[in-house]
Amino acid sequence: MLKIYNTLSHRKEDFRPIKKDKVGIYVCGLTVYDYTHLGHARMLVAFDVIVRHLRAKGMDVHYVRNITDVDDKILSRAAENKEVFSDLTARFIHAMHEDEKALSVLPPDSEPRATSYIPEMINIIEILIQKDHAYKADNGDVYFSVPNFPDYGKLSRKRMDELLEGARIEIGELKRDPRDFVLWKSSPDGNVGWDSPWGYGRPGWHIECSAMSMDTLGECFDIHGGGSDLLFPHHENEIAQSCCATGAKFANYWMHNGPLRVDNEKMSKSLGNFFTVKEVLKEYSPEVVRYLLISSHYRSPINYSEESLKLSAKALERIYIGLKGLDIANAKSLTNSRYEKAYFEAMDDDFNTPEALSVLFQMVAELNKIRETNVSLACQLGKLILRLGNYLGILYSDSDKFLMGDGISAVNKDEIEKLIAERESARAEKNWQRADEIRDQLVDMKVIVEDSASGSDWRIDR
Repeated sequence: MLKIYNTLSHRKEDFRPIKKDKVGIYVCGLTVYDYTHLGHARMLVAFDVIVRHLRAKGMDVHYVRNITDVDDKILSRAAENKEVFSDLTARFIHAMHEDEKALSVLPPDSEPRATSYIPEMINIIEILIQKDHAYKADNGDVYFSVPNFPDYGKLSRKRMDELLEGARIEIGELKRDPRDFVLWKSSPDGNVGWDSPWGYGRPGWHIECSAMSMDTLGECFDIHGGGSDLLFPHHENEIAQSCCATGAKFANYWMHNGPLRVDNEKMSKSLGNFFTVKEVLKEYSPEVVRYLLISSHYRSPINYSEESLKLSAKALERIYIGLKGLDIANAKSLTNSRYEKAYFEAMDDDFNTPEALSVLFQMVAELNKIRETNVSLACQLGKLILRLGNYLGILYSDSDKFLMGDGISAVNKDEIEKLIAERESARAEKNWQRADEIRDQLVDMKVIVEDSASGSDWRIDR
């Protein structure tokens, strides 16, 4: 039985979808005013793994991940660039899709954009006003009335009185209560906006996700996910406005991935430790980056550093060395394997990727023990390793290609092959001094040479 940690209940629960073997999952996606950064990548990869596992278990998954393509940050950046906001968002959506593809993140089944759901948002706001859960301010803004929803704070475990501490309504402010949040923002003519019953304006951020999730998955669906930074106020506000509009429960399970830190510090432009995915992939293999992102449990913080990337590269290297030379394509599938059972047990325990990866390394160790004595079984194990790795979105590379640098190293492959051939000739002639000189030269080039009876293999030292 699959167990999921539900942020709403603060405990692991048996996962029971609304419809047997069918799963509706909505994840808050990116606000597209800049390039995808590593924090975004952590979220994208975490929920990609979750969806992959649900499908590996035979479930029919409808994965929805939205795009916020209108909000204050977008409009501000467009104004700075002196460009139409839709041109800006189109450019960064394209860049986001490129980064996702590089990191082996599968596209969602639905990718709704906020600007395509304005009528649905207006409809929800109208219902909230009719039910006295929202009100129009004098300037045309519309606010949700937090005091009218007694369960507010249930997700984040914040009490109503706590939310009032330090909160004040400033002179001239139009909210009835300092905890109230905006559903519709009035906008001057000529600015970005849409017509509404309350005048020209645009939606608040929170109402966007309620409209998109309910339209694509229904009023109540299985899983709602996103980064832990969205838990409050965004997800709290989503619950409030959605439940008040429909009178029904919103999502049954709430999932939040942990933050990404850089050298054990919060990633921030002000600290100079802010990295986009494109910047990182100029230096490191996408598979290495993805491995790092799944090497910690999705709910835990993860630390990005030079050292952690090197460890991830070495871990993948161990697997690819084990797979090298195996005739996996012609191997029979291994059935009823204790390793496969252990893998699924790990992933069924709230998607425990570190434990699942540990199972892969157990398999590699077993493979290495038997590869000379039982070639057939070794190939079967290799085939299973690949299949389970693919469930995690890794091990898609050719072993030789990965071990030789996967196109990341600046080392010239032809030069390496020439030096190795020259070294083998020197060894054949018992010119040990020249052979050692060439080996030292290769070491300086970060090339590891491994000699065997059949010849010399090489790989890049990571």
